Amino acid sequence: MNEIIEKIKQAVIGMKIEETLRLTKEAVSKGINAQEILNQGLIASLKVVGERFRRDEIFLPEVMLSANAFKAAFEILKFILLAGDYAPRAKVVIGTVRGDVHDCGKNIVSALMEGNGYQVIDLGVNVPTQRFIDAVRKEHAPILAMSTLLTTTMPEMEKVIQSLKAADLRDQVKVIIGGAPVSKEYSDKIGADGYGEDAQHGVEIVNRWTE
Repeated sequence: MNEIIEKIKQAVIGMKIEETLRLTKEAVSKGINAQEILNQGLIASLKVVGERFRRDEIFLPEVMLSANAFKAAFEILKFILLAGDYAPRAKVVIGTVRGDVHDCGKNIVSALMEGNGYQVIDLGVNVPTQRFIDAVRKEHAPILAMSTLLTTTMPEMEKVIQSLKAADLRDQVKVIIGGAPVSKEYSDKIGADGYGEDAQHGVEIVNRWTE
């Protein structure tokens, strides 16, 4: 692997945003292929971060700092990639359901999704049912991810799934849910396609869907 790409990877893992930016700009200026920087530097780094988070070796603040480093560098590469033949793995619409304004878990999933090559359409928090439906339809997204940290807002997930059926969109999209109060049993009960017990597990499920 190119030495500077390895340095980018370690900078993201080390949560060093400014260093990640500097190294990414240096790599681009030296003519290193943007796709190579993305795959071997940025994406590879977030896979390491995701695995460490899953093993409880690092925690939420560290993951978010690494995710921010990834996003900052990706912004530099994005325009180069889009000007070439880069194509995202798939589109993912994601959001925290209506009534819940927590976004930490959702943000980690979004960052890891981007790190695995997906184009993420992040609707934010407190997302009404119709906004999920409109985004899936507009973006032709094959994946919808919903999050909640409140037991009281869990029924909103089922409302979205029922609304997808009513809009004749259910067969066109895979639905994955997650969050502290959610379980595999609840996912099965409301008719979701998958349940992520943590961010990395959720990404692995989506990866299997898009292989």
